[in-house]
Amino acid sequence: MNRRGLVAFIVFAGISLAPIGAHVVADEQPLAGYSAESSRAERQWEDKFRAIPEPDKIRGYMERLAARPHHVGSPYDKDNAEWLLARFKEFGLDAHIESFDVLMPTPKERAVELVDGGPKFVAKLQEPVVKEDPTSGQTSEQLPTYNSYSIDGDVTAPLVYVNFGVPDDYEKLERMGVSVKGAIVIARYYGSWRGIKPKVAAEHGAIGCLIFSDPHEDGYTQGDVYPAGPYRPRDGVQRGSVADMPLYAGDPLTPGVGATKDAKRLDLKDAQTITKIPVLPISYGDAEPLLASLKGPIAPLAWRGGLGIGYHIGPGPGKVHLKVKSNWDLKPVYDVIAKIPGSVYPDEWVIRGNHHDGWVNGAEDPLSGQSAMLEEARAMGELLKQGWKPKRTLIYCAWDGEEEGLLGSTEWVETHAGELDKHAVIYINSDGNGRGYFGLGGSHTLEKFINDVARDVQDPETKLSAWKREQLRAIEEAPGDKKQEVRQRADMHAGALGSGSDFTPFLQHLGVASLNIGFGGEDGGGIYHSIYDDFYWYTHFSDTTFVYGRALSQAGGTAMMRMADADLLPFDFGDFAETMQTYVKELKDLSKKMQDDIREQNREIDEGVFTATADPKKTYVPPKKQEIPPYQNFAPLENAADAVSRAAAEYRKALEHANANGGTSLASSSLADVNRLLIESERKFITQEGLPNRKWYRHQLYAPGFYTGYAAKTMPYIRESIEQKEWKQADEGVVVVAHCLQDEAALISDAAAKLNAAH
Repeated sequence: MNRRGLVAFIVFAGISLAPIGAHVVADEQPLAGYSAESSRAERQWEDKFRAIPEPDKIRGYMERLAARPHHVGSPYDKDNAEWLLARFKEFGLDAHIESFDVLMPTPKERAVELVDGGPKFVAKLQEPVVKEDPTSGQTSEQLPTYNSYSIDGDVTAPLVYVNFGVPDDYEKLERMGVSVKGAIVIARYYGSWRGIKPKVAAEHGAIGCLIFSDPHEDGYTQGDVYPAGPYRPRDGVQRGSVADMPLYAGDPLTPGVGATKDAKRLDLKDAQTITKIPVLPISYGDAEPLLASLKGPIAPLAWRGGLGIGYHIGPGPGKVHLKVKSNWDLKPVYDVIAKIPGSVYPDEWVIRGNHHDGWVNGAEDPLSGQSAMLEEARAMGELLKQGWKPKRTLIYCAWDGEEEGLLGSTEWVETHAGELDKHAVIYINSDGNGRGYFGLGGSHTLEKFINDVARDVQDPETKLSAWKREQLRAIEEAPGDKKQEVRQRADMHAGALGSGSDFTPFLQHLGVASLNIGFGGEDGGGIYHSIYDDFYWYTHFSDTTFVYGRALSQAGGTAMMRMADADLLPFDFGDFAETMQTYVKELKDLSKKMQDDIREQNREIDEGVFTATADPKKTYVPPKKQEIPPYQNFAPLENAADAVSRAAAEYRKALEHANANGGTSLASSSLADVNRLLIESERKFITQEGLPNRKWYRHQLYAPGFYTGYAAKTMPYIRESIEQKEWKQADEGVVVVAHCLQDEAALISDAAAKLNAAH
């Protein structure tokens, strides 16, 4: 997955217009967590670092890594890992490969055909070679178009169009009197992560699922299609995993433990993340005849896509035959791990990662990010030669197996969970990169930190800071009544992280404070997870000069250095406290809205308001009246959020005292205890019981939505319980989350007291 799949990519901004390196030392504020003296030294090293990355080198890395398909289990996947290992060692880093054995199904039989109700049609299920694109013809090495972790199946049934295939769509179908029980559904991509579509379909009784790329979201509606333009052509297909990752990430057979050779594995039938019904992705070229065969009611306006047909819902009258059969083999994944030992605090780890595996050639996703990270590591090696020594240990990770379900990162995190819990300070992720704006999501204790980093990275096209350019876009796109707020807030909000990339096991399983960063927004395209995501496409339609690759190297490296060398770890609790207050208000508003909606629905039932059925022979049966939910007591949560706000103010005051007189007290050796607390601050939101029905996800502030997949649900225990009308469970969640916030407030107050004692 790359940045296009992450819904949590929220923008942030600032005001610095100074060119990179143009620091005015006399009037300059010290960096957060640094004394005036150590800040001057740090800025000098960071300036030297940002001058090193070269776009041509990033281009060369991508060209080499994307030369052949490199999915998990392919020869070139291993070859790339060994090549990356050699480069890290060449740059002066201590590097090695860690391998895990994971379940990696690959298809041996696939079929989609219309067998009744119209002219017989057989889907191509293949992307054609493009003569201008030299690697699109590597057909013998390419994975076919499929969804990994689809269960095997051979089914024939009427077809029903279900829009995006999310729960709300099924509620609308029910109101129209349309059932998918015993049917095959066809859903368009977008609206949720792809794995949600077969999950919800199976819950409603469907026996198969097709997912297609509609040109309305992913094709000629946006612009010229490939190769004339960047957008998805008629026969382009989005591959992708459909594992039920909101249950747990990583290898389906080894939940919670590393997939080492001697690991105890589940039987395939017991793997909860494998789909319950067979699934295949298809192009809009293959989807059009299937959709055209449908009768029944015309779809609601919002459900109609970009194909030149009437979008009927069905079912049928035609029947579709769907067949999926895979080889269910274990395959090795190769994580490349490279270290620079810390000179002062070697047991505190600052970790950086991007994956190297792709669905096919994977230039944009993930090699645009991987190549930038590799150049970042080279620049670190050059600094080492110049005498720089990071205070904390830096770890660079080139993950394998991300595309199938965060396999490499999750198995590594689960294997090293004890060490990471003890040593990991922060994890900084990227996953592909493009031309445009700097975006991020992450832990809100790091919001101010990454805003400050962005102020010191130059946007290569506008020559503004990346921070300032982002702010200008945010102001332009904000509603009229919000523009002044965007202008005035010192830091732009970081988006909460859901899932879909390698930060997931660090943040949501272990509680390691995490960030996800990358550039994009000006390089739209429709080659995601297709054979056309390759070097030719990237160099014609994305960051063609690789200057934004250099900017990502600069941003990632600056963040790594600044966190590694800080006297006091630059965590901040002001923005965090504000965000917690926002989350509590959202939950209260959600609860009220749910109550109001139930009252309104009950009123409509009483007044006989209902929708006609799709079949005039059937009588519409309105939904049953629902019990009005009980009053929800949010007082424990409100009190806990207020306690965090008070503690954050205490910490800010202590920090101001520490920064007095040039921040001399920040050089104190007694800061070690404060830093230990700061590292632990994210861990306070981890509970051993985890979230209801999915204990692998243990973070009580951030999780992927059970029915969204990538998109985050904040305070998910409470939020999803309310959404699912589990009122007692919601009340339990209030107590659990409030307890975590109270523990966090106590930790922040303790850190403030220790910081005061240090001076």
